[in-house]
Amino acid sequence: MTEAPRKPLILEIEEEADPSLAPPVPDPLPEGRALQMAAVVTGRPSFLTRAALWAFSAFFSFLLSVAAWDFVTGLFARNALLGWLAFALLAAALAAAALLSLREWAAYARLARLDTLRQRAEVARAAADLKEARALAAALTRLYSTRAETAWGRSRLAEREAEVMDADALLSLAEAELLGPLDSMARAAVEQSARQVATVTALVPLALADVATALFANLRMIRRIAEIYGGRSGALGSWGLLRRVFSHLVATGALALTDDLIGSVAGGGVLSKLSRRFGEGVVNGALTARIGIAAIDLCRPLPFVALARPSTSGTVSRALSGLIARDKAE
Repeated sequence: MTEAPRKPLILEIEEEADPSLAPPVPDPLPEGRALQMAAVVTGRPSFLTRAALWAFSAFFSFLLSVAAWDFVTGLFARNALLGWLAFALLAAALAAAALLSLREWAAYARLARLDTLRQRAEVARAAADLKEARALAAALTRLYSTRAETAWGRSRLAEREAEVMDADALLSLAEAELLGPLDSMARAAVEQSARQVATVTALVPLALADVATALFANLRMIRRIAEIYGGRSGALGSWGLLRRVFSHLVATGALALTDDLIGSVAGGGVLSKLSRRFGEGVVNGALTARIGIAAIDLCRPLPFVALARPSTSGTVSRALSGLIARDKAE
């Protein structure tokens, strides 16, 4: 018995469908992959990775030391003049390494001093300790005694400090008078780095170039912010501070992009009319601004109370004002 041929199932719809009314296919927004990759690179390694790095570095240092010793003693056996020359060069290299280590230790000490001042300020404000607040104001004055940007603020603080009898008011006065000019300089550094990262990401199509640029720009930005607030971190200190910033942002989820940030930066539907590469640059610039603001929070000797904390959208808007064309209607 032969089976009857199957007919296609046809459903008749009384109302005519208009294809133009169908919703558009959603296009995922750029995710800022350069900054995401930078966060992964600077993330804290696992215990096994740190142990392996320590073992390899210890073995390499031991091997290099034994080779240098054998080289110097061998030259002494062959020629005394060459031996003394090699010994002098080795001593100079060890002295340079000791000076570099001392500089890095001083950089860590400066950053730790800023952390200590911020923690003391939080405790004094919570406990309403006027004596501790006066001690903190004096410590901040000594910290910025050689900074020309804070000269007017230091004179204002010295004039009005005796009149203030409240710990919270005194700390707010010190913050407004001493940290106001420094905050402006730190915001300018963040805007410059955000502009650089956004421009390179949008214009350079090379693979991993945006990641390298993001790492370099953020490392330089964080070092500049630490220098502005009195930290002036070294090479290892800047890398450690960058890792602290990334760890803080990843832990709080602040490294993810939100739609309201895109709207505030790009202005309505402007981002959808641009290329995806340019959108990725805008996103990387926005994430760089977030990293810079987090670095300000970590390097600032006082938390934001009297002065407004810089917003990400406002910082990116100023940084990318020359890169993004805004409509006149806005």
